[in-house]
Order: sequence, then C-alpha cells, then structure tokens
Amino acid sequence: MELEIKYKGKIVTQQDIDFIEKLISDNPSDSRRALSKKLCKAWNWVQPNGVLRDMFCRGFMLHLESAGYIKLPPRRFTPNNPFVNRKKPAKVEIDQTPIEARLSKIQPLEIRQIRCTPYEKLFNGLIAQYHYLGYCHPVGEHLKYIVYIEGRPIACFAWSSAPRHIGSRDKFIGWSPAIRKKNIHLIVYNSRFLILPWIHLSFLASHLLGRIAKIVSADWERVYNHPVYFLETFVDKEKFKGTCYRAANWIYLGDTTGRGKNDQTHKPNRSIKAVLGYPLSKNFRELLCHV
Repeated sequence: MELEIKYKGKIVTQQDIDFIEKLISDNPSDSRRALSKKLCKAWNWVQPNGVLRDMFCRGFMLHLESAGYIKLPPRRFTPNNPFVNRKKPAKVEIDQTPIEARLSKIQPLEIRQIRCTPYEKLFNGLIAQYHYLGYCHPVGEHLKYIVYIEGRPIACFAWSSAPRHIGSRDKFIGWSPAIRKKNIHLIVYNSRFLILPWIHLSFLASHLLGRIAKIVSADWERVYNHPVYFLETFVDKEKFKGTCYRAANWIYLGDTTGRGKNDQTHKPNRSIKAVLGYPLSKNFRELLCHV
C-alpha cells in the first residue's frame, strides 16, 4: 500500500511506517539521533564514501512525524543549526595588482583542491566578495578549487551535487527516472566560477575549464569514493552568453523552465538559464545509464 506522502523522491509505504514504528518501540531509550543511525544501517542508507546518510534520515523521520505517521521520542536537546546561524565569510585582503598578459607568458598555473583545508576560508571570502551570486554554503557532495599564479589567487571553481531533474540534460543522456535516481551522483554541477576582476588574460576562462575537466573526476573519487562522468552548469541568459564554456567545447543541451525545483504553480518564477554539459568520457551514456 502506498501512502500519500513523499520525501525527496522516496515514496513511503505502510511497510516502511511499520518498520520505523517497530524500530522506535524496540529501542525505547534511544535518542532520535541513535534511531536515525540504526535506520540508516537497516536500510543501507550510505553515501558512496561509506558515511551514513544521517541528516537525510533525520529529516525523513521528522517529515513522517509532522505528517502524523510516527511518534518520535522527545528531543533531548536542540542543537545549534549551522545553516541558520552560519556566519558570512570574512572579508579577505589580497594583492589586487592587475595582471595583464598573454596566457602563455604567465604559466604555470596551479590548481588546488582546497575543501577541508585552511584555504577554504579564502575561497569562501573571494566568492562572497566578487561573485555576482555571492557565497552559498553547498549541500551534499562538493569540491572547491583555487587557481594560483606564483602564489597569487586568480580564480575559483565550486562543484556540487547535480540537481535531481533537468529535462534537457536527462533527455540528452537518455535517462529514465529510475536510472537517473540511481546514477545522479555521477554528474557534478559547476555552481560557481570566478575570475578575479583585476585578472585580464585572454582565453583564461576556457583554458581553466579544460584543465579542471581533466582532474575533477579523480579528485571526486579520492574524496567520495566514486568518479563522475559528466559536468554541467547553468548560464543566466539575461546576463551571459556562456562564451567561455562553448569555447571549451561544452555542449548546449537546452534551457531550464525557469520554475525551480520546488515549483507548485507550473509557471516561470525566475530567469531562464541555458543548460551546458561536458562529457568526461566518450562512453558517458553507457556509464551513466548503467543499471
């Protein structure tokens, strides 16, 4: 029997409810956190890097309780919510001396993956100060890069988990809903790309896109224990043409609907964006459609 409730794509069955209720009744002294971890283990809710999907599971159980399907034990304490109380990135002071030259004259460039390093604060501050969208803390799998010339930061990249459903992308790959759900983690989304405003090097943007495409999958596998086979990004058509992506051989896949992932009205409520993609392997469709 299917209930009229979903949580982030999961359809909840009566069997699921019965299992969770029994888990709660069999462990009366457990906290909500302990119950969440036991449910993750029982249902094998594990990220590719082996970490339990504890936060997803806790949200799932809270959702069921708010809908009246289960009764969780009382809260033992209210933890600080880092997403609500997160401080804005601190302002950073760096050398802003302009760099104007031919790209060939300023090699080599150094690209550093800086997530979970002391340089992450620098990255966050640069994005907050100089990217038109500002800084937004990523959720899920993500990596951050800073590009350096002789020790000076000149550019930043952020890569994040891909959105669950993008019509033009899914059609291009040949995904069914079931296969997309299984393999969505094999795509990553270029959520931020910044070249600092005092850096003026012809063809730098497309050059960096080509360079980073060669390393991001290996870095992803090193951190998350799985490779990625396809890159994607979204270009706001009211502001940009996506020239550097096209110059780096990214493929135009189509446009977004302008409705966002939580749309309930089926009417555009934001700017239309061009969807661009870049396969990392010649047999990317075979890899992404593997059952």
